[in-house]
Amino acid sequence: MGPADQVFSISDLTAAVRTILEGSLGTVWVRGEVVQCRVHGSGHWYFTLRDSAAQARCAMWRTYSQRAGRPPADGTEVFAQGRPTLYEAKGEFQFVVYRLLSTAGIGDQQRALERVKAALDKEGLFAAARKRALPRYPSRVAVVTSPDGAALHDIVTVARGRWPAAELLVVAARVQGDGAAAELVAALKRVNRLRVDLCIVGRGGGGREDLAAFNDEAVCRALAAVRVPTVSAVGHETDVTLADLVADVRAATPSAAAELALPDARAVRRLVGDLGARLAGGLSRRTRLAVERLERTGDRLEGALEDGLARRRHLADRLAAQLDALSPLRVLERGYAVARAADGRVLRRQRDFPPGQPFTLRVTDGAVPAHAD
Repeated sequence: MGPADQVFSISDLTAAVRTILEGSLGTVWVRGEVVQCRVHGSGHWYFTLRDSAAQARCAMWRTYSQRAGRPPADGTEVFAQGRPTLYEAKGEFQFVVYRLLSTAGIGDQQRALERVKAALDKEGLFAAARKRALPRYPSRVAVVTSPDGAALHDIVTVARGRWPAAELLVVAARVQGDGAAAELVAALKRVNRLRVDLCIVGRGGGGREDLAAFNDEAVCRALAAVRVPTVSAVGHETDVTLADLVADVRAATPSAAAELALPDARAVRRLVGDLGARLAGGLSRRTRLAVERLERTGDRLEGALEDGLARRRHLADRLAAQLDALSPLRVLERGYAVARAADGRVLRRQRDFPPGQPFTLRVTDGAVPAHAD
């Protein structure tokens, strides 16, 4: 050993190996046979997974073992999801298990799922023709989920940011575990008694067993019977349940469901502003056209009135000339006179002038007293 050589302590060595081991693989699935499974008083499980050529010591901490149910019997073939690591105190390789699934159980579950899927599909519950469009501006939205889950927090956060005017009605139900399917069915039936415009049903992501309630036939039928449009937001983008296929719209996550269900207030304000500007512009153009038309109509009316008055002045002048030509005064101007009795009667014949009777002669510029001889 030279002076330049680095010397590790055992603790440093095992810590370095653990870092390398955990960082190189991360979380993985493995398949193997369970042997020597024992349950510690703390609730942790310790067992070995083996195949025909190798074996690995495994630990499943209480947090995860409680969700797994019963400990697997020796000889059970399983799928295990976990993280490879190094138990530094003993320098031993160890596989820390998060999830444990029986290979036989998976096959049974898959066949049961396919039977339910085929039955629902045959009845047309997945058909595109029965899908309903979501309302553009819902005012009340029912949210069927666990009140303690992250899904509700995500939906509320997005709803407040996009469309604060919407009222969210939380219909509580368990979303995993024993009794979850029955609670979801009851919650979906309760939605039909509420005055809402839309229903979101969902939960956060999880494994196949975590999402089992949303593959339940009764839950799917209850979802199909909801009288308002429905949005399914179950799991993450890679998880697709039968409830996703039955719902009118499927969202990848609860946050995405809120974005699909509710309009963006900022976009709506921009739209209203644009429509207002277009309406104002349209009214201005129409007003300007109306003013121009009124002006043209006024000009035409004024011209028509002037033409009518001119024609009537011409007619009045012509009639006045005719009347003037027929006026007795014109006749008198030519040297004629009209004899009138004292009572104004016109004297036309000789017998109308008895001797000594006074009368007047109307000449062009006045009356002249006279009497008959």
